[in-house]
Amino acid sequence: MKFPVEITVNGVKRRSEVEPRLLLVHYLRDVLEITGTHVGCETGICGACTVHLDDEAVKSCMVLAVQADGCSVTTVEGLASDGTLDDVQQGFWEEHGLQCGYCTPGLLMSAHDLLRKSPNPSAEEIRRAINGNLCRCTGYQTIVHSIQNAAQKMRAKKPAAAKQVQPAKLRTSKRKREQRRPATV
Repeated sequence: MKFPVEITVNGVKRRSEVEPRLLLVHYLRDVLEITGTHVGCETGICGACTVHLDDEAVKSCMVLAVQADGCSVTTVEGLASDGTLDDVQQGFWEEHGLQCGYCTPGLLMSAHDLLRKSPNPSAEEIRRAINGNLCRCTGYQTIVHSIQNAAQKMRAKKPAAAKQVQPAKLRTSKRKREQRRPATV
């Protein structure tokens, strides 16, 4: 028995009928033929299958396609725009954060998730964020450097207006603190 699903993948609505036991990773690779998401362990340990499900990093070997019905999925193919690498991909390229490339799609997706939540992560935060992604080639140091490079690129692109909003908030907060402070005699 098959179930209908509608999943937006990389901005495109996709409708299919799937077996209830079909994993999201196999739906992406075998049904939609979007093969950048890799199948590694199929137990949630290696992270090669990491995608964004409604803007949260998940291991697609641990999610059934029917669970993603009505959701939005972004794969590594959805990162580049018009053939131009995004900041995280560019960071990996510049800092040699990949070797064989098998783990790279999952690492890129985990890095995006981290940088969305923490735009200026420490090396320790990066290591924690990629803890669920196994790489047998690089030794991780170049991956950490790659993510730091991407974070710097992303922060540099923030509009000047957004940077100026921060001091205004601080002044408002300072004024409120002064209003709450008891008068001294």
